[in-house]
Amino acid sequence: VSQFIHDTFYSPTAQARNKPVRVELSRLTVRQYRNAVADLIGSFRGAGRIDDKEGLRGEYFKARGFRGNARAFERVDPVVAFDFKDKSPDDEKMEPHEFSIRWEGAVTAPDTGEYEFIVRTDQAARLWINDLKQPLVDNWVQSGKDTEHRESIFLLAGRTYSLKLEFSKAKQGVDDKKAKERPPAPASISLEWKRPHRTTEVIPARCLSTSRPSEAFVVTIKFPPDDRSVGWEKATSISKEWDQATTDAAIDVATFVASRIEEFAGTKRDAADRDEKLKNFCRRFVERAFRRPLNDEQRQAFVERHFAEGVDPEMAVKRVVLLTLKSPRFLYRELGGSSDTASDPFDAASRISFATYDSLPDQALLDAAAKGELKTREQVAQHAQRLLADPRTRSKLREFLLTWLKVEHVPDVSKDSERYPEFNATLANDLRTSLELFLDEIIKSDVADFRQLLLADGIYLNGRLAKFYGAIKDDAELPEDAPFQKIELEPEQRAGVLSHPYLMAGFAYTGSSSPIHRGIFIARSVLGRSLRPPPEAVAPLAPHLRPDLTTRERVALQTKPESCQSCHAMINPLGFTLEHFDAVGRFRKVENGKPVNAMGAYRTRNGDLVQFAGVNDLAKFLADSPETHSAFVEQLFHFLVKQPIRAFGSNTRETLRASFVKDNFNIHRLMVEIIATAALTTHESKLQTASPAINP
Repeated sequence: VSQFIHDTFYSPTAQARNKPVRVELSRLTVRQYRNAVADLIGSFRGAGRIDDKEGLRGEYFKARGFRGNARAFERVDPVVAFDFKDKSPDDEKMEPHEFSIRWEGAVTAPDTGEYEFIVRTDQAARLWINDLKQPLVDNWVQSGKDTEHRESIFLLAGRTYSLKLEFSKAKQGVDDKKAKERPPAPASISLEWKRPHRTTEVIPARCLSTSRPSEAFVVTIKFPPDDRSVGWEKATSISKEWDQATTDAAIDVATFVASRIEEFAGTKRDAADRDEKLKNFCRRFVERAFRRPLNDEQRQAFVERHFAEGVDPEMAVKRVVLLTLKSPRFLYRELGGSSDTASDPFDAASRISFATYDSLPDQALLDAAAKGELKTREQVAQHAQRLLADPRTRSKLREFLLTWLKVEHVPDVSKDSERYPEFNATLANDLRTSLELFLDEIIKSDVADFRQLLLADGIYLNGRLAKFYGAIKDDAELPEDAPFQKIELEPEQRAGVLSHPYLMAGFAYTGSSSPIHRGIFIARSVLGRSLRPPPEAVAPLAPHLRPDLTTRERVALQTKPESCQSCHAMINPLGFTLEHFDAVGRFRKVENGKPVNAMGAYRTRNGDLVQFAGVNDLAKFLADSPETHSAFVEQLFHFLVKQPIRAFGSNTRETLRASFVKDNFNIHRLMVEIIATAALTTHESKLQTASPAINP
């Protein structure tokens, strides 16, 4: 009887039958809104010249200024971090009393947020970021003895911004003819930044390039955060704060567009056909914002009537921009252009682009939609595959992997200074970089093998990390100032991201490891298991109260009550497998004078008990487990599509999992399959909330 009741009312199949999940009408998330506006404005400027060559182009001049006849030489500098002392950059080509340098190129933002750029120099300098007409940092005429100059700017992840830095060793505005009679003064310059929630560092070469991108428009209006309570950004609700933010942002965009309307419309202020070109710009602006061609009624409502009313052309442009950016046709990911949303190629184009890189369709997608070439799985997959190489797509995949690992928001990994005196904020920043470099390696790989996330025994270390963590294979050593590089560790001591010291330090207390935090991470995120909240709040048993016990023994003692075991029977044995790693993620064999016991176990959904002798056994099991594969598929689907996977069919998860296995666990191929599934699924019968009644 109990089995019948469970199968009829409570099983996943019964729940799907009795209360079917539907695709929900969703607005743009905050990330999608900012990206969409940036790409909408950027579509009228072009991308500029983008290349993969790291570093900045440096022009060196043997004078205080930048006259062409004073150019001494050019080169590409990986980073800007120079201490010239009382010398010149090249004694044979430049004398040390007066010289100037201009660096040009681009900087790529790894994260979305507020960046603080720092120019450290005892000489004249100025820095431009994105807007090459207005310097962000201007210390060309020095006042006082400040050698550190900071300014902040908001940037979007995965995008490349113009950068120009000028440096001059001379008294600006003063013709100091006697300068060469004195010993040359020392000179130095470094270009640093402070990424969101990170510590200050010299901008690394991997984030610099010799590209020449166009200026980007970045929405800086603060939005209320999206609801992430279900594990992904759910954008199904509208608040007064969100509505006001979209209004404020639309006003900013309208003002910006009107101030540069000649550039965007390709006209001049005194041109005879200026009004017509402004109107043509507005038509294209609305079409690109709505991701589809306009019909006659829409063209009249959104464009023509504003120019026909005899309003000043600049005011007409502002009205068009405001009306467009406040329209549901822009603010919602799709409202459909026809009654059959499955056959609407422009909706398919939007689903592809928003799932891939969270923004508007590019021109190739719109052209394919206009030709009716987004109707088959092969056609959609071809475009999804093409877009995988887009830096915006790679940035989104990286953020997903950080979310999967539960470190999308930089955690506080500060530690007890008495127990770990050498562990500081700089080391924690290096650990974060180490993890990101490892994830980027997987993302950029053609095979993009999911299993390597769990099984790789290599790790990215610089000199500081190598000195602190050690355990390098064959006892190899790195100089303390060595840059980041891939290092093989002793294979029995590490297993992919599971034992990465950044995660081990994050899932730990300030002075001790935490099998509970680590076990919860594995159960929920990696295996996709649901865990109930604890019946009552309980403070962990402090180590000093039972100094005779190991961490494992304290946790076992505290969670022994039967009321705890419903969850901790799963959590503890998983977390115990990571007990070889202390609070800072260093490998240990002994704790409190006792050998570390890293034995663990897990009872699968099928009821089988699997036992582990440590992290390597656990990693091998997880890499081959269908539970892990299904959890990863579901979480990636939710992150890309922003809709529940069951709304696309009760068998969708299993179909995608089987495809994932068949494709040798290639994450890129899985993304393509997810995007194709989302783009071609009929939405008309699945929308939970009917499309709102809107004007044309």
